[in-house]
Amino acid sequence: MDFFIYKDSRNEWRWYLKASNGRKIADSGEGYITKQSCLNGIDLVKSARNASVYELS
Repeated sequence: MDFFIYKDSRNEWRWYLKASNGRKIADSGEGYITKQSCLNGIDLVKSARNASVYELS
């Protein structure tokens, strides 16, 4: 899996995560003003592997 960053049409930074099969499996869902903020968002996702999973009914 790989993360990709880019600037959108509003000149904001965004990221998406691409699986090994080439499909996008996640994205930032919001634009970031600075590149560093975008990279920080990626770091949050990377650290979420320890997050709990809850089933909603």
